[in-house]
Amino acid sequence: MTDWLEEFWADTLSEEPVRITAAWMRLTVEEQVAVRAHLVKMATEAGWAEVQRRAAQAALEALDDAEARA
Repeated sequence: MTDWLEEFWADTLSEEPVRITAAWMRLTVEEQVAVRAHLVKMATEAGWAEVQRRAAQAALEALDDAEARA
């Protein structure tokens, strides 16, 4: 389980749209809701490193772009 989670977050925070969307597609709808909420917190709330905030924002943008194309 840990390996899967590490790989999932590495892909999600990679700033690479293809990796981000591939990781996203492996989630259930409920997991997607929870992950998106966490990414929003990472991107907008204090306490996160700038690199984390930037990666979370990139993930949100990649997901928004993928949804717009769907």
